[in-house]
Amino acid sequence: MAKLKIVTGENNPILRAMSVPVKKFDASLKKFAKDLKDTMLKADGLGIASPQVGKNIRLFIVTMNYKTDHQVIVTMVNPEILSHGKKTEVKEEGCLSLPGEYGNVERFTEITVAFHDLSGARQVFDLKGLNARVTQHENDHINGVLFIDRMKEMAERENLVL
Repeated sequence: MAKLKIVTGENNPILRAMSVPVKKFDASLKKFAKDLKDTMLKADGLGIASPQVGKNIRLFIVTMNYKTDHQVIVTMVNPEILSHGKKTEVKEEGCLSLPGEYGNVERFTEITVAFHDLSGARQVFDLKGLNARVTQHENDHINGVLFIDRMKEMAERENLVL
């Protein structure tokens, strides 16, 4: 099962680094993705990004359609959020790399994301609700951003408005 150790700590340089694009879609990438998925499942996460296990590449895994008959786990390689709707929603988030920490984060309720699957084929998904939220959270990880940063941004905006 889970062979990878989850990196923790808000000041961990691995979690704060910008990840590099994946260039080779080979057997080692597929093995890493499988190990990452196993690690996420063992930790009861809805998503996990490669920096969370110490590897700064642009790859993450998300659980789509959580707790439905259509639940599926998707690996996104070199993802890019192409667009988002205008509506946002504030909901509580947590993170495998910040155990025991939770807080309200504002995210877009709808996004369009392009990525490559493990064979290198380009995919484009239109996502809503929790699917969009989890994807944005994991996409932040490959850009060195943690959910607590989003909480701080939201608090600063609210203080400016007051």
